[in-house]
Amino acid sequence: MDDHKPIDTPDGPAVDTPGIGAHRYEAPPTDRPITDAEAAKAAGLAHNEHLKIASRYLRGGLADGLLKHATGAISEDDGQLVKFHGMYMQDDRDIRAERTKKKLEKAFSFMIRLRIAGGVVTPKQWLILDDIATTYAGNALRATTRQTFQYHGVIKSNLKRTMAAIDSALLDTIAACGDVNRNVMAATNPAQAGAHKIALKLAKDISDTLLPKTGAWREIWLDGERVVGGEDEVEPVYGKTYLPRKFKTVVAVPPSNEVDIFAHDLGFIAILDKKNKVTGWNVTVGGGMGMTHGETDTFPRTADVMGFCKPEDALKVAEAVMTVQRDWGNRKNRKNARLKYTIERFGLEAFRAEVEKRIGKTLAEPKPFTFDGNGDRYGWVEGEDGRHHLTLYVPSGRIKDIEGGPQFLSGLRRIAEVHEGDFRLTGNQNVIIANVPAEKREQIEALVNEYGLTKGASALRRSSMACVALPTCGLALAESERYLPDLLTELEESLARHGLQDEEITIRSTGCPNGCARPFIAEIGLVGRGPERYHLYLGAAFDGSRLSKLYREDVLASEIKDTLEPLFAAYAKDRKPGEHFGDFVIRAGFVAKTGNGPDFHQRTGPLRVA
Repeated sequence: MDDHKPIDTPDGPAVDTPGIGAHRYEAPPTDRPITDAEAAKAAGLAHNEHLKIASRYLRGGLADGLLKHATGAISEDDGQLVKFHGMYMQDDRDIRAERTKKKLEKAFSFMIRLRIAGGVVTPKQWLILDDIATTYAGNALRATTRQTFQYHGVIKSNLKRTMAAIDSALLDTIAACGDVNRNVMAATNPAQAGAHKIALKLAKDISDTLLPKTGAWREIWLDGERVVGGEDEVEPVYGKTYLPRKFKTVVAVPPSNEVDIFAHDLGFIAILDKKNKVTGWNVTVGGGMGMTHGETDTFPRTADVMGFCKPEDALKVAEAVMTVQRDWGNRKNRKNARLKYTIERFGLEAFRAEVEKRIGKTLAEPKPFTFDGNGDRYGWVEGEDGRHHLTLYVPSGRIKDIEGGPQFLSGLRRIAEVHEGDFRLTGNQNVIIANVPAEKREQIEALVNEYGLTKGASALRRSSMACVALPTCGLALAESERYLPDLLTELEESLARHGLQDEEITIRSTGCPNGCARPFIAEIGLVGRGPERYHLYLGAAFDGSRLSKLYREDVLASEIKDTLEPLFAAYAKDRKPGEHFGDFVIRAGFVAKTGNGPDFHQRTGPLRVA
């Protein structure tokens, strides 16, 4: 799409200003032409909008900032731009006060996130990523909730070395963060080899199609060819302002909803025939987890199933959905800028009509499908092609050697040295040793046992997930990754007392309400409110299709076990055969059933007190 072509939207006729879309503005009284950044400011758009316009396609002052050796930080504006390059600037909050007292700069470092569509890497790539972890990132790799890897603790002086090493693995970090289409997730489906292949290809094709075209990444991090001033560069899909906010896309293959498709902006659900052949895709739009405490105009939302498209139309649909959000999304208030708010604002029918207009055809009505859960299939699974796949539980996705426990980093390194298949990351932060030939299974299993990689995986623990939170995340209000393991131990004891130790109950924790670990579609969700304080949410669907409800506000960490104990007791006594915990707490009256969107905040009717 032409960067300089005005776009009509439901708000009315567009202004002819590059990258501003439908937002009107009053030009200042001057004889000189107004700049894009001035237009954005005059239109009352968010600061990030004119920051993006003035960035020369995401360059900003990043190259110069890397040369300032007197500080481990970069400027505040560049801290926003560097997200588009797959990084967040952070500092160690555990030692922040001590360093401030000594009049020292914060202990700045960078989190680096890779773009790996579908989460599949080769053994050779794994070994390179392992080497980066041991050289620059504190001997740890982290599998994220979005099916990729993160490095933590990379200092500024090592950024270019780290990026060069990532490039040597034929990988990159472009668009892993920022106001763009981020890493595209795909179902791993170890038992459905054919469907997985198609889902993975769609994920990669979407990732490549919606990838920013700026040369800034290679120019800054790999000393690539420099485009002077960026004058001749264009972003054919994004324009100068990219998207109003982040945009997340996933591809699911029933019956597994491991990618949590209803929690994302855009999704494709494979519709399979009796032979497991993909006949097309149901398209979902408008999901998202983040909100702000105390602001009821922000809320999590599960996606709507918008329609059905044929396989050959999927890429066109993906681009159309994203460009409608580009043009219709809220660029004045970033808290209401995600696609979920656009859907709430204009309605699904109007949104679908605009997508159909842009692809030049009508979407069919959604086809029937069924999900049976959003967890992973642990242990060995033989695929329909005779290959074997082993899913390992990795606590919070932290691939490191644990003193007295599993040696994940060393063990998976040894496996990568002999493995002939590939590795797959799951949306639940776990690792699949995939495509193992039957004759190699015994060797892989011996290494898994040698390094203790299957230890510590109760039913509850296997269904858990946590974000990083403290000490590095600047948004965290409470602990998450460091706290959840201890809580799980307490809850395991409680469940065992009631004979529920084998029950799969999804439990997720985040340090803030941004929802990176998707707590609002967990049967038990903990969302940080402050030091050792959490909101406790209950009642989401086991398959990830329904949001939870707030059960208790500001529960102390020390009180969570006692708060849940009577609910476990009631569940053990009164549940129906096959009834999941999230469904039971609604039927038993502990929480009301959530509809969607704004209804998330409504606590209607008398609720049963445990």
